Amino acid sequence: MGSSNTSGQGSSQDRKARIEAMRRAERARERRNRTIAIVASTAVVAGLVGFGSYLFIREQDEKKKEEAQVAAEQKRQEKLREEAAGKNIDGERSWDAKKLGRDHVTKPVSYPMTPPVGGDHDQVWMNCNGDVYEKPIPDKHAVHSLEHGAVWVTYNAKAKPADLKALESKVKATPYSLMSPVNEQKGALMLSAWGKQLTVDSAKDPRVDTFFAKYVQGKQTPEPGAACQGGIAQ
Repeated sequence: MGSSNTSGQGSSQDRKARIEAMRRAERARERRNRTIAIVASTAVVAGLVGFGSYLFIREQDEKKKEEAQVAAEQKRQEKLREEAAGKNIDGERSWDAKKLGRDHVTKPVSYPMTPPVGGDHDQVWMNCNGDVYEKPIPDKHAVHSLEHGAVWVTYNAKAKPADLKALESKVKATPYSLMSPVNEQKGALMLSAWGKQLTVDSAKDPRVDTFFAKYVQGKQTPEPGAACQGGIAQ
């Protein structure tokens, strides 16, 4: 009898010990799992923060580079304007600005030159904030853009694709300029401002930069500072 009781108590204690050991092992596993989860989460967060910081720094660097490029281009353009201000442009044609009409009209206007460099025009201008038009635009709206100080680049079927591509890039980068085809013009490539016009054979002609520098919002502008947005957009 006594031996049986002792054996039963031993078995019960062994079971309790095994259960407690299992519970300790389970708690240990849970602690390890929590630790692994925390470490993993911390690593993920650290990685995200690090990646976010990298992106932010790279974005700031790119922004600084763009600002530096813009500042350099503005400085270059300002230098060109200063140099061009008192420079005569070979081959340039000029018209007396005082004799060019400036009335706003609704009737059709016949201009004595192609493309026109001034005269009566529609009350709404053609958008000229670096706008490139693939189709011909109405003269009466383009002339109003010239009145606001824009340079209008035009071309006909004789123009070379490489020249057109280069001039498109220049116009798109230049506020107060626009570009469109004028099939009837004599020159392959022509640049017009209010009362001024130049024909060139190539976009690489140095007179192109001089013309832009001198006449984009230049002294010939009847209405300097007037808008080149909010008008007609083809």
